[in-house]
Amino acid sequence: MTTTRRAFGTLAAAAALGALVPAGAASAAPRRRLIAYDDFRHGLGQWATELQDGGTVTASRGVLEIDVPSGATVWFRQRLEGPYVLQYTATAVSAGGPNDRVSDLNNFWNALDVRSPDDLFATQRSGALAEYDHLKTYYSGYGANYNTTTRLRRYVGEAGVRPLVHDYTEPLLVPNRPNRVSVVSDGSTVQWWNNGRLVFDYTDHEPYTGGHFAFRTVWSHFRISAFRVWRPIPQQP
Repeated sequence: MTTTRRAFGTLAAAAALGALVPAGAASAAPRRRLIAYDDFRHGLGQWATELQDGGTVTASRGVLEIDVPSGATVWFRQRLEGPYVLQYTATAVSAGGPNDRVSDLNNFWNALDVRSPDDLFATQRSGALAEYDHLKTYYSGYGANYNTTTRLRRYVGEAGVRPLVHDYTEPLLVPNRPNRVSVVSDGSTVQWWNNGRLVFDYTDHEPYTGGHFAFRTVWSHFRISAFRVWRPIPQQP
């Protein structure tokens, strides 16, 4: 167990920092196994969308594009079990479009719906935020509320109850700047990194260790790429 956690800790740190390994130093890189990915070149087959008031969600030419006038949740259909490190790159588009508000780079992860705990997609949701109160999940809101807050919540599956874990006024989104995100799920260790910075670091003594991941946003325009999920491989003593 100690060896496994040490390997995972090395992987998480490398992933969060962009997994940059100097030339000729490949042997020093942590061992990891790719367990899920999407190159966004073959449509939305791996995703389920919940749109409050329409908008567009497309996946082509290496980009998942979310351009919506209100609440939107885009679920990865594959259920994920920890430990894992999930990575993606997202850019808040600011180019004069009607939804180019620069706000709400948000995620659900390790999510299940208490109304249908064995199948997240058996329960219909419209995309309105209040409908997600029935989830048990972690929820990060990076640059939410018109790009004024960055928060971590731990939903407990009760209507109107969304316990707040961290509440910051920075870091926030920068228009047209890539956000290289790493989400760490390792038992009680819950982390969310952006561009090599540890934004949320939470120890959960009753952790959610598996479930579904989603991109969540409100009235915004994002371009997302390089979606990958990695599992650490324990190093031999």
